[in-house]
Amino acid sequence: MKKWFLFTLFFATLYNTFAQLEELAKDSLANEVDTKYREDQFYLAITYNLLGNKPDQVSQSGFSSGFHFGFIRDFPINKRRNVAFGVGLGLSSNSFNHNFLITKNDAGNLDYLVLDKTDINYTKNKFTTYMVELPLQFRWRTSTAEEYKFWRIYTGVNIGYLLYNSSKFRGDLGTIKNSKIDSFNDFQYGFTMSAGYNTWNIYFYYGLNSIFNNVSVNNQSVDMNALKVGLIFYIL
Repeated sequence: MKKWFLFTLFFATLYNTFAQLEELAKDSLANEVDTKYREDQFYLAITYNLLGNKPDQVSQSGFSSGFHFGFIRDFPINKRRNVAFGVGLGLSSNSFNHNFLITKNDAGNLDYLVLDKTDINYTKNKFTTYMVELPLQFRWRTSTAEEYKFWRIYTGVNIGYLLYNSSKFRGDLGTIKNSKIDSFNDFQYGFTMSAGYNTWNIYFYYGLNSIFNNVSVNNQSVDMNALKVGLIFYIL
């Protein structure tokens, strides 16, 4: 009983402390309103990655994930400062699980194969990209100098430069690993939109160019682009 009493007393004290700190923060905010505020923010996004414009018989399997983080500088363009441009810098990693095998032949040249057209069994087949990104945004929100919880809609483009790439296969052919694959496009860019309230926001990315450059399989050009849907968190 004594332990439960001390436990309850501890959390009651902690709650009162945070309540007092919150009141102090509100009083301080009321006395010091920043009329030149910006929404400079760190961001963190987690996405589910899809492949668009897939060639015939190419499909995805498993969960393909993306992780994105960085910082965006806010440039308000109206007196209320709820309309702005945003320019940022970030990093991302993106994996895509699929049945599109990237391998090398005896001459050391890259070969591409759709596994569903073969009798090859596998447990893993994916490629991964690591990129530095430049988000450019047009930003609208319901924020004010006193309100830090608000609705937002941010649209724009994201320009990515490929730092590193790799592919991995595990199956009947053994384990096949490749990296620094030349057929990936060094620059990948797409349309972005995020919308939501406060910290939680839905994020969408639509790639405007192909992930690969001059690649074909079964006499069909591989013009797959990236589609990403997930959540993005903005942190002041």
